[in-house]
Amino acid sequence: MSTLPDNPLENGGIAVFAEELRAGRITAKTAVKAYLDRIQALEPKLNAYQYVAYEQAEEAADAIDKLLASGIDLGPLMGVPVAIKDIYAVDNMPTTNGSLYDASEITGSEGRYVTALKQAGCIILGKTKTVEFALGATGVNEARGTPWNPWDLSTHRIPGGSSSGSGVATAAGMCGFAMGSDTGGSVRIPACLNGIFGHKTSVGLLPTDGVFPLSPTLDTLGPLTKNAADAAILHAIMTGCDIPSAAPLKGMRLGKPTSFFFEEIDADVLSCIDAALASLVEAGVEIVDVDIPDPNERDWIFPAIAPPEFLAAIGEKEFRKALPKMDPVTGVRAEKGLSITGVEHAAAVIRHHQLAALAEDAFDGLDGWVAPTCPFLPIPVDDLTDPKIAQKSVQASRNTQPGNIFRLCAITTPVQQFGSPLPVGLQVMCPLGKDTEALSIGLALEAHFRPSAGLDLSAG
Repeated sequence: MSTLPDNPLENGGIAVFAEELRAGRITAKTAVKAYLDRIQALEPKLNAYQYVAYEQAEEAADAIDKLLASGIDLGPLMGVPVAIKDIYAVDNMPTTNGSLYDASEITGSEGRYVTALKQAGCIILGKTKTVEFALGATGVNEARGTPWNPWDLSTHRIPGGSSSGSGVATAAGMCGFAMGSDTGGSVRIPACLNGIFGHKTSVGLLPTDGVFPLSPTLDTLGPLTKNAADAAILHAIMTGCDIPSAAPLKGMRLGKPTSFFFEEIDADVLSCIDAALASLVEAGVEIVDVDIPDPNERDWIFPAIAPPEFLAAIGEKEFRKALPKMDPVTGVRAEKGLSITGVEHAAAVIRHHQLAALAEDAFDGLDGWVAPTCPFLPIPVDDLTDPKIAQKSVQASRNTQPGNIFRLCAITTPVQQFGSPLPVGLQVMCPLGKDTEALSIGLALEAHFRPSAGLDLSAG
């Protein structure tokens, strides 16, 4: 790996890449070649991709270069090589949904979001690894393989899930950015544990057709990016709004929940979070205590919504066929949906909306809520054989799942630079529909925190 090609978007992200492309200092073809070379070099170790579309990516790059040469400019995303979580359908690429059981018919054909990425000029490099049917938060997949967290090349640590490969590929510079999905934290957790930026979008902001329907009530799409600026550009292009700008820190009011979110957090994580918040206070941010609805209601609401909706999508008969081929852990999670009655599901959905209304009220006078994204540092995969550590790993989504239950949007930004050798993320949650505001806060925090330098993968 000592001759690893440079990451074309490493310095300056999408904005600088766009300038370089139009100035003729780089082409889509050379950018794609650099990423494909990086994938070839890193993939044997990191295992981030389920499928790499070598020929398709090269052909798409040639087409983009010809368009630009003819005077057709598709905008800031033109020529950006991206990776797509393997629960999305992409034309002429296989979809496994992270399973040995073929449920590609349920995922369907390429949806509006992927098509819109292509129309904006993005080049699809391939499909990234995922937890089976997106049903897990650690990133472990016994059947299809568990990606290797690039922050420790000597020890196989969890990458976070379920968008595991998207987190690893983005962090390791194996794509410009990657798409994931977030039903209970599946964008934010791998973004956090891989030391990158993640955006959990508001329910309904982005179309979910052509994406495996784990839970239509809770499912959202979202990007994993190297920085907040890339997420802001992507948000603007894909929703038609202006590109968000950094919010002023002076006068910003962020709520610190008085219960739940700062409990059961590992000391190393809490130390970084506390230092990050203290630094924000010094910069003029007001951190105030806020009482919120009880996040512990997730313990009954999430299992009463997601598993039965998964079963409704796949069908009980098909599920029983799939079960012998499924990872036993994800199989058990899904199987719980069989015992949920229609009344229980309806009650959970009703309470979900009631809590969302209560949560919105709790944002009164605040720009957002802050909390640790994940309660622990990336755990060694081999340690999961210890029942105590395995039980602890289940809590990966304890601080993200409430955001889904409360119908919030959220971002996570790295804060390991405040004293941790491994990634730590600070989560900012905002009300439904306030994605632009959440990204504006993320831009401000990132500029203030000045994230640490990129990974050194040359010794791997």
